[in-house]
Amino acid sequence: MEKIKQYLNYIALVLIFLSLVSLRIWPYKKTIALLLGLLGVAALAAYIILNLSVLKQSFKRKSFIYSGNLIFIVILVLAILVLINYFFSRHHHRFDFTEAKIHSLSDQSIKVLENLKDEVNVLCFFREGNISQAKMENLLKIYNYHSKKIKYEFIDPDKNPGMIKRYDVTQDGTTILEIGDKESRITSSDEEDITNAIIKISREKKKVLYFLEGHGEASIEISEEGGYTLAKEELEKLAYEVKKLTLALSDTFPQDCALLVIPGAKKDLLPNELETIRNYISEGGRVFLMVDPETAPGLKSFLTEYGIQLEDDLIVDTVSRLMGGDYFMPIVSEYEYHEITSEFRYATFFPYARSVSVAEEKPEGISVNILAKTSTNSWSERQLTDSEVTFNKDKDKEGPISLAAVVTVEPKEEEKEEPKEEKETEEEEKDKKETEAKEEKQTEEAEETKQEGRLAVFGDSDFATNRYFNFSGNGNFFLNTVNWLTEEADLISIQLKTSSPRTIHMTATQGRILFFVSLIILPLIVLITGISVWVRRRSL
Repeated sequence: MEKIKQYLNYIALVLIFLSLVSLRIWPYKKTIALLLGLLGVAALAAYIILNLSVLKQSFKRKSFIYSGNLIFIVILVLAILVLINYFFSRHHHRFDFTEAKIHSLSDQSIKVLENLKDEVNVLCFFREGNISQAKMENLLKIYNYHSKKIKYEFIDPDKNPGMIKRYDVTQDGTTILEIGDKESRITSSDEEDITNAIIKISREKKKVLYFLEGHGEASIEISEEGGYTLAKEELEKLAYEVKKLTLALSDTFPQDCALLVIPGAKKDLLPNELETIRNYISEGGRVFLMVDPETAPGLKSFLTEYGIQLEDDLIVDTVSRLMGGDYFMPIVSEYEYHEITSEFRYATFFPYARSVSVAEEKPEGISVNILAKTSTNSWSERQLTDSEVTFNKDKDKEGPISLAAVVTVEPKEEEKEEPKEEKETEEEEKDKKETEAKEEKQTEEAEETKQEGRLAVFGDSDFATNRYFNFSGNGNFFLNTVNWLTEEADLISIQLKTSSPRTIHMTATQGRILFFVSLIILPLIVLITGISVWVRRRSL
């Protein structure tokens, strides 16, 4: 009896512990857990009653006071940890400590998520054991972290044949993104594809881009190095519709034209074509003009109307030689501040480019911004007939040289004709006032819908061709410019982040030296040192 009385507290703790374990393992059998818990509490109460005199004496001992203080500190620390845990569970924040930020979304994706108006329902059809499921789930968690409008669900095709039939899913790993009655399907687990799918279904309608042809421009249908098929594919991923346009036989633009791209015309545009483009810009149109050196001389005078100066030159950059290219591929690594370049930190390459600068006299209502400049090791070569390219202080211009600029054109106000003074009756005067009020209202509505014209001028068209599109930031710079021209601000982006391998490249000789040093010489030194120490100690 004395032993039970002495160890009743331990029995009580064991019973309470078993109650908690039982509730965890068999949550549906709460009666057993409740019974064990009550027995434990009863045993603990009995222990206190039976050992009350002993406990009173224990409370007066210094050891109990010290133990009590220790227990209080432990409880206080645990309470603080619980509060911290509760705070962070309610205020979640992610930290990515990788150098390339491979566990974070790109700025492009975050901007798309920030501009979402409707809820996106993501259905992921992955069989059990699919190795891509974990990657997709981690990625969607990050998307959901940035926007609560992203709702996702994983569905096992083998266990949900009804869902498979409803959505007509034929491939394992298919992901369907829905907004209302619009949907987009992908079969990969990449951020780029997910973001592009969200863009496609969140856009109210596709914007149409036209690539001009008929003057020696490279085609969007040519898949060779000089074509623009890669640019077309990337634009279509961003929910644009890309078409060709021959302007020589037409004096108006298509009604659905959101942007006209002129990719390196070799010959001059006809006067009626330039007039059509001029009218298009004045009415709020958008044009992306890429002009190569020694081509389309008529564009020089046309661009002066918009405050742009095209030089008959060729940009030479000695830094490009260090990167494995020749002197005629200027590199841009620093950019002027603009919406296009505000978050863009990648080098761009412009093979065989000419300078694009601000004209000395800018017409009224025109705003010009330089986007990109070459390094200080470059210059503008003005003597194109010389066989040897060398810097001439008297004729050439020292770098940095600007080679890309954007222009905004304010909408023109329509001139109102002065009405002729005539004697009018009261009724005629009343009708006239009503008519004038209606006209003023219509004019105000027209001014509200009128948008500014935008123009981008680059001194090179090769940088966006298939050959150079994936060079560093070339493709992204091209897409950023298109997105700014079409006022798709949420698509202004930087390159998606990828992890770079940490590898060491050695020659065969270096490899052999490393082998002998690490596997033979160093172990041999250690062995000889050990033997010498052992021999010395034996001789003492």
